[in-house]
Amino acid sequence: MSWGTELWDQFDNLDKHTQWGIDFLEKYAKFVKERIEIEQNYAKQLRNLVKKYCPKRSSKDEEPRFTSCIAFYNILNELNDYAGQREVVAEELGHRVYGELLRYSHELKTERKMHLHEGRKAQQYLDMCWKQMDNSKKKFERECREAEKAQQCYERLDNDTNATKADVEKAKQQLNLRTHMADENKNEYAAQLQNFNGEQHKHYYIVIPQIYKHLQEMDERRTIKLSECYKGFADSERKVIPIISKCLDGMISAAKSVDEHRDSQIVIDSFKSGFEPPGDFPFEDYSQHIYRTVSDGTISTPKQEGMKIDAKTTVGKAKGKLWLFGKKPKGPAQEDFSHLPPEQRRKKLQQRIDELNRELQKETDQKDALIKMKDVYEKNPQMGDPSSLQPKLAETMNNMDRLRMEIHKNEAWLSEVEGKVAARGDRRHSSDINHLVTQGRESPEGSYTDDANQEVRSPPQQHSHHNEFDDEFEDDDPLPAIGHCKAMYPFDGHNEGTLAMKEGEILYIIEEDKGDGWTRARRQNGEEGYVPTSYIDVTLEKNSKGS
Repeated sequence: MSWGTELWDQFDNLDKHTQWGIDFLEKYAKFVKERIEIEQNYAKQLRNLVKKYCPKRSSKDEEPRFTSCIAFYNILNELNDYAGQREVVAEELGHRVYGELLRYSHELKTERKMHLHEGRKAQQYLDMCWKQMDNSKKKFERECREAEKAQQCYERLDNDTNATKADVEKAKQQLNLRTHMADENKNEYAAQLQNFNGEQHKHYYIVIPQIYKHLQEMDERRTIKLSECYKGFADSERKVIPIISKCLDGMISAAKSVDEHRDSQIVIDSFKSGFEPPGDFPFEDYSQHIYRTVSDGTISTPKQEGMKIDAKTTVGKAKGKLWLFGKKPKGPAQEDFSHLPPEQRRKKLQQRIDELNRELQKETDQKDALIKMKDVYEKNPQMGDPSSLQPKLAETMNNMDRLRMEIHKNEAWLSEVEGKVAARGDRRHSSDINHLVTQGRESPEGSYTDDANQEVRSPPQQHSHHNEFDDEFEDDDPLPAIGHCKAMYPFDGHNEGTLAMKEGEILYIIEEDKGDGWTRARRQNGEEGYVPTSYIDVTLEKNSKGS
């Protein structure tokens, strides 16, 4: 199967076919180029998508903690790696396929042009040989006709009795001349014919088959190159499949890492205030001001001093709360985190203690390194001056002392918070037990007893049940004032245990802030309650400070 023998007369069709082959090669190269652009744009869009949804971390507090968020960000990281693999595919296609196709297309064009030029040149040479042979043939034919005419003329004159001998002799010489020229042209024609036949045989059996063989080999190499590029096209994708599989496995692992129970616990840890839920509302007996006789058959409630109930206070006590007065107090952040609820305050203090311990460990390691370096300098003075390390060593020791003081201070605050939380837990436990024992009756401090006939209303207390402001409210004797304060901001004080105040109002301080952000105060009329420490300007008596 050879183009040279099978297609010896199809030069023009082979010209068209080889041109189509190169055009098809360039068409496939254009396809690969567009595929590369698609991969690059796809990778770019994926990276932009990942960048758009990645968290913008401005501080540690904003770092994702929920497993669902962490899993999503891990998926984004895997997707970013996946986009990188798409870029690898584009790069591999560009170098291995597209670049190779462009180079080979240029080589094919040059080679095809050379082979076709050789074919046209051989055809032109054969045409030239044919023209020479044809010219010699025509000349030989013409001389033969002239010789034939000369012979006829000689025979006519020779048979003519009236012709002179000179005319006959002249005709004879003309015949001999024409015959000689015809013989020479015959020999020339024979030589040209033999030469043309030889060149024609060489053309169709040697030259053209050789040229067509080169064209055939070129076209077959083009086909093989296309096959290799097809394979390279697939291999470029196959190479990244293991890494893409790892990316997909990473996404699946991220999905499996989502833990709904852990996320629920994180919500608890993030928002737990540490306060106890509000207790039972006391029974407000408004019938004690109505004087009835015993004969009416009703329970007699003797009038007692100090049993008047302020309507505003009662309304305030009747309102439930999640925070003390509905929202967290908007005060400046305190160093001891006293502006936070107890549980959050405990967490913040613990985090700060851990950070300070890490800093202290760094300073300790640095001190040990400086001491070792100082010993080396003392043993080998040529390596350095030991006294040059003294300022740095002193600075490190000062930093360690400062950090120890900070740790001690924060640990004291932490112990205070933990003690209060534990105390609240104990009080709540005992309160729950008392509540169960009464079988639906409130404790004697509030209103009812198990015996309905002995139901006597006791004097109202500011705290008849336990909550986050449990202190010594049950004392009958008023606490002495240890200072005074001025309200910098108005405070509504609608919630139980709080004291409303107006801006600029002067109150007595009867109990300092114990770290929970609240100060116990009293009006001149004897009304007591808690006010936010950040809302007041406190002035303590000198002999009461630190008590």
